[in-house]
Amino acid sequence: MTCTFSPPVLRFFHVYGSKPKLPLWFKHFDHGPDGAGEAYHLGVFGKTGSGKSVLAKMILLAYARYPRRALLVIDPQGEFAKDMRPGGVTGGFVLPVGDVARNLGKQSYVLTVRNYESIFFERLTVPRGENRETACGVLVEKLQKAHVTLGGLYQRASFDKAWRLLGDDRIQTQFYRSETSRGRFNDLWREADPDEFYEHYWLPVAELFRADRRGAKTVEKALASLLNLEGNNELPRSRPILVVDLSREQAQNLFWNDKIQSLVIKRLLEGLTESAEYLYQEGRSLNTLVVIDEAHRLAPRELPREDAAARGVRSVLVDAARTTRKYGLGWLFISQTLSSLDMEILQQLRIFFFGFGLGPGQEFQSLRQLVGSTGKALELYQLFRDPHSSFDVASREYSFMTIGPVSPLSFSGSPLFFNAFNAVDEFLAANRLSETRSR
Repeated sequence: MTCTFSPPVLRFFHVYGSKPKLPLWFKHFDHGPDGAGEAYHLGVFGKTGSGKSVLAKMILLAYARYPRRALLVIDPQGEFAKDMRPGGVTGGFVLPVGDVARNLGKQSYVLTVRNYESIFFERLTVPRGENRETACGVLVEKLQKAHVTLGGLYQRASFDKAWRLLGDDRIQTQFYRSETSRGRFNDLWREADPDEFYEHYWLPVAELFRADRRGAKTVEKALASLLNLEGNNELPRSRPILVVDLSREQAQNLFWNDKIQSLVIKRLLEGLTESAEYLYQEGRSLNTLVVIDEAHRLAPRELPREDAAARGVRSVLVDAARTTRKYGLGWLFISQTLSSLDMEILQQLRIFFFGFGLGPGQEFQSLRQLVGSTGKALELYQLFRDPHSSFDVASREYSFMTIGPVSPLSFSGSPLFFNAFNAVDEFLAANRLSETRSR
């Protein structure tokens, strides 16, 4: 049995343990036909290999059928970015997300921090590892005491302060204990051309955090383009998908670490929530979904007190989950675990998808609290098989339990069980997207 529906938001899956295909309804966040009137927050959970990332991409394509819906993916691992490139995916069950979105009339863009290579410390013979980390730490501390801000790093005066600090023997002894090493460093420092180091090695990194960079797509400009905040009164007929690739791979040899990643993510999230509030005050809905991959890393329940950057990201995410529904700004959190994700975020989710691997122990207890059932539903969930236990790829079953207003059973409050498609062609054909394979 195959069901067909006119609204563009319906997706097809197999009923769990059976062959009939089932629709799931994903509404947009604005008013009007097929609109929810406010945003929903969603969560996709499951062990590695459970199919949660593929399911999240299916959901992304479901929402991509709304031309006026904007979609933003914060991609710490670079997985979504790879799928957005034209013809960039081959083999296996890998969805051609970018190709399908473009066929639907939705442009997709991948934003990276910068395609350049910083060898600032390498040129000064400071090797990777403990020495370089110590040098960076000392430099940051001294610059902060000199009232140099992150946004002002690009200024020549900031560089000159840093350059003088590196020439101070008292500073050098903190990252080079050996007199021979300090001597080699000093020789290179004296012979080096400060203008060259500023232009080629310092400025490209510092401009990451400059709010008024010219000729580059800053976070603010990217958001303005995505959300149509550049002075137009009406949202465009078609709004794009933006993937922000924050993986180490895209940074190449740039000095990139978790702290810098957290600072960029925090700035992006703050810009989103401010934009959403601004539009709300203007009587407009942002009508945007933000996909957060690896959510358990960005908003964990427990964080060291000294990790201020990571705590800032979590704080913004928690506050956004509480406040942005009325703005038309929804969030899709993808996580390997339930128990390690911040509890306040879990409590704000409206739609859940649970894949294989949430149990036993603390994970299963968290699942029990969310489903609110100790009977047949959880017993059925425990029967889910590891997809990778199948003999071959074709026989794998990606099983999910869902609750919330996307299923035909949502009116009853009962969970719905289904198997996601395990073949790309079947998924594309069922959703009338198969023509993208030939384009």
